[in-house]
This record gives sequence, C-alpha cells and structure tokens, in this order.
Amino acid sequence: MARVGPDRASVAAADRVLAGVSRLGSRMRAERPRTGLSLAVLGVLLRLSVRGTMTTGGLAASLRVAPQSMTRIVAGMAENGLIERGPDPNDRRQILVSLTETGRRVFDEDTRARRAWLAAAMDAELTTAERDLLRVAGDLMVRLADWEPPTH
Repeated sequence: MARVGPDRASVAAADRVLAGVSRLGSRMRAERPRTGLSLAVLGVLLRLSVRGTMTTGGLAASLRVAPQSMTRIVAGMAENGLIERGPDPNDRRQILVSLTETGRRVFDEDTRARRAWLAAAMDAELTTAERDLLRVAGDLMVRLADWEPPTH
C-alpha cells in the first residue's frame, strides 16, 4: 500500500520547527521599532532588498496576496518614496518595482534592532557550532518557504 502524507518523524520535526518559528517570529515582532510600517510594506521591502527589481505580480505571488492588494500597497509605497515603479521593457503590461535609497534606508532602520537582538541572543545562548547550524537551518527554511507542491 502506498504511503499517504508525511511520516511521523516528519510531522514531529514540523511541529518543532513550527513552534520555534512561531515563538521567534513573535519575539522578532516585539523587537521591531515603532515605525508605523505595516508587515505588508516590510514584506515588499524585504523581497526587493533580497531579490532586486520585481514585477507587481511577482511581489503579489511571493507574498501570497491578491494582485489588487499588492497594487494598493505598491501605490502607497511609491507615494512615500520607498519604491519606484516603471514599465517592464520586455512586457509593457507589467510594472517593475524597485527599491529607492529611501526604501533601503527605512528597511535597514526597521531591521537593525531585530538583527542586533538576534545576534546578541545567538552569541549569548549558542555555541559556534549551534550558530553555524542555525545559519544552515535559516537557509533551509527559506528553501521550504518557496516550495510548492507538484501539480498533476
């Protein structure tokens, strides 16, 4: 009989990862400065910071929000000087979005306190080997976040 779904070990590991990600995520949100930036805006700033210029549709898919919602978010960000929009030279129907210097500065300021707290906690609580392991785990979590189940 073919196995259906993940095995028990995978489910147990998923439970531990979920608990860790949830608790660390809550703590990282608590360490955020009170900038007034929404998590959606921070998500766009993060994607553009890591991936570079993207289409509005690509941002929406990456953040798992409706294209109409992303259009509103991007419009507000452009109005505030955080991003620039322009036509895609290869497909005029698409809008390319890129980070401005102001957007990069705002993103860096928002992440500075969280990065400092996390680095201090890692230095205080983890061995060098554990820090190395956590870096690898971070890479794996990014990979998992981008995984999509195969379509049949």
